[in-house]
Amino acid sequence: MMMRGIRGATTVKEDSVEEILQATRELLQLMQAENGFAINDVASALFTVTSDLRSVFPAAAARSIGWDKVPLLCFQEIEVPGSLHHCIRVLLHVNTGKSQQEIKHIYLKEARSLRQDLIEGN
Repeated sequence: MMMRGIRGATTVKEDSVEEILQATRELLQLMQAENGFAINDVASALFTVTSDLRSVFPAAAARSIGWDKVPLLCFQEIEVPGSLHHCIRVLLHVNTGKSQQEIKHIYLKEARSLRQDLIEGN
């Protein structure tokens, strides 16, 4: 079994606790469903948020769906002029038998613009 990185991102319309938690839960659950891993397969998760999101840590959403033993860490995304606002990104480190080509990276809402090359089938 190999460890693979799985990328994902989504956006919210406003900086609110419920919107950030809901969007993050949706993203994580879709990443899990599309890649077929169990929570025990997740070695760690790194979250970033843009500087305009401050209401809650996205890791709280992971905890709320049972990821209570997974090491989680949140960071602020660097501010690049013209970059996407209200964005939540995640990098999961997952133990899996899948090849790099079989991994499905998930980009939702406005975040779909970030990596068109990775979301052809989404």
